[in-house]
Amino acid sequence: MAARDRYSRKLECSQCGHSGYAEVSESDERRAGSRDFQIDEMPTGFSTEFSSKDPRKYMVRCQCGHKFRFEQKTAYPPGGEPR
Repeated sequence: MAARDRYSRKLECSQCGHSGYAEVSESDERRAGSRDFQIDEMPTGFSTEFSSKDPRKYMVRCQCGHKFRFEQKTAYPPGGEPR
């Protein structure tokens, strides 16, 4: 059985500015067809809108009702990248 890679990712709503860190994991088996992505702990104020084993297709809903992809391309100004 393969181990799982675990990491945190900041979720930030572009509509209301609410943010928090999600604890996620995915398979570290690179030969597998799927990354077997899953959110282990969702921050307060966010919920799953549509779950998927692919983080680019996983949809999150903010407490304000705004929906966005878990893994999205975000443009940050210089020096404004999340830490």
